[in-house]
Amino acid sequence: MGHEELLARHRAVMPDWMALYYEQPIELASASGRRVTDREGRTYLDFFAGILTNAVGYDVAEISDAIRSQLATGVLHSSTLYLIRSQVELAEKIAELSGIPDAKVFFTNSGTEANETALMLATQFRRSDQVLALRNSYHGRAFATVAITGNRGWSASSLSPVKVSWVHGGYRFRSPFKDLSDADYVKACVADLREVIETTTAGDVACMIAEPIQGVGGFSSPPDGLFGAFKEVLDEYGILFVSDEVQTGWGRTGEHFWGIQSHGVTPDAMTFAKGLGNGLAIGGVVARGDLMDCLTANSLSTFGGNPIATTGALATLNYLLDHDLQANAAKLGERLVDGLRDIAADRPAVGDVRGKGLMIGIEMVGPDGAPDAARAVAVLEGTRERGLLVGKGGLYGNVIRLAPPMSLTEDEVEEALGILEDVL
Repeated sequence: MGHEELLARHRAVMPDWMALYYEQPIELASASGRRVTDREGRTYLDFFAGILTNAVGYDVAEISDAIRSQLATGVLHSSTLYLIRSQVELAEKIAELSGIPDAKVFFTNSGTEANETALMLATQFRRSDQVLALRNSYHGRAFATVAITGNRGWSASSLSPVKVSWVHGGYRFRSPFKDLSDADYVKACVADLREVIETTTAGDVACMIAEPIQGVGGFSSPPDGLFGAFKEVLDEYGILFVSDEVQTGWGRTGEHFWGIQSHGVTPDAMTFAKGLGNGLAIGGVVARGDLMDCLTANSLSTFGGNPIATTGALATLNYLLDHDLQANAAKLGERLVDGLRDIAADRPAVGDVRGKGLMIGIEMVGPDGAPDAARAVAVLEGTRERGLLVGKGGLYGNVIRLAPPMSLTEDEVEEALGILEDVL
C-alpha cells in the first residue's frame, strides 16, 4: 500500500484537526541510527526525532535488548497496584538527577498527563486554582494543559479548570522588550511578573509553570537567569515553580541535563516525557516529597510506569549517561548553530537562528520582517525532497525546528547543513 491510499484511509477515520506534515504525507516503515525509511523506500536523515522523542536514535541494541528481556518474562503490564522493580529503579535515578530535595516521582504516559498531574499537585498543595503561565507556551492537549497553553493555534477551548494569568519572557524575538540588553530584559520581565501578580490575581497563586525553552513556540528562550529572578518573586508570595522539561530534559540543551539549570534555580517540581522512553510512551513528575504527598484521596496510574516502558526508559537513560550524549549535544549543537548563522548571514528570509544544544529554531520572515509561514512550509517541503526531515512550529507557524537524536555524528551535521543551505 502506497502513501496515497493510506492517506485516503487516514482522512476517512481520523479527526480533521490531527495535523499531518507535508503536502504528500509519508509513512515511516523502518529506521536505524538517525535515518528513517518510508513505505515507498525513500530514506531520510531525521532531524526531528518523532518530536524530540527518539532521543538516542533508532534500533539501539542496548535499549531493544532490555525491552525484549522484559517481553520474555510475559509481564507486559501489572499496574501500580503491584511493585515494579524497573519503575522503582528508574524513579531512584531520576530523583537523584533532579537535584530536588527529598524528591519523589510519579510516572504517567505522556507530557500532557505529567503537566496535568503537576497542576493537580500544585493547586491542592496551595489550595488555589490560580496559575501563572508564559505567553507563547505549550503544555499539552488535555483540559487543564490547553488552559495554560499561551498559543492560540494550539488552544482548542477557552474553558478552563484553572484561572490563568499570562506573563512575558519566553519569546524574545518579537517581545516588546526585544531590544533591551539581557539584564534589562530580565528586569522588565520581572517587573511584569510582579505587576501581573498584583493586578490580576488574588495573591495566593498555586504555581508558575514554564518551559525553559518553548518547544512548540519555536524553540524560543529568554536570557539565562530569567527564571532564577522569577523564582525570587515567586518565593515572596509562596508560589510554587514547575519547570516543564518535556522537551528540554535529558541533556538535550547540551550545557545542562535539565533546561532550568541554565537559570541557576531548583524548581519545586519538574515534568518530563518524550526523550526518556526513546519512543516508548512514558512521562512523569519529579517533585519535593511534601508536594508529591499532598494528595489526600486514593490515586494510581493503570499504565503509567508499566514494566515495558520503565525497562526501556531505564536502558535509555543509562545509554544517555554512559555515552555522554549531553556533551555530544553541546558540541554538535554549537557547530549546527554556527553553520546556520553563517548561512543566514546573506539570507534575509531568515530572521533569527536560536537554540541550545540540539534544540534549534530558524525563524522565517518576509521582506518587512513579519512572520512568513509560507516560507517555513517551503523549507519543510524542500528539505524532505532532499532527504532531510525537520519540524515546524512557532506562534505564527514560521519557525523550522531542528532536534535530531542526540547520538548525531559530525558528518550528519555537515550533511544537514548542506541541505539546509540549498533550501534556504
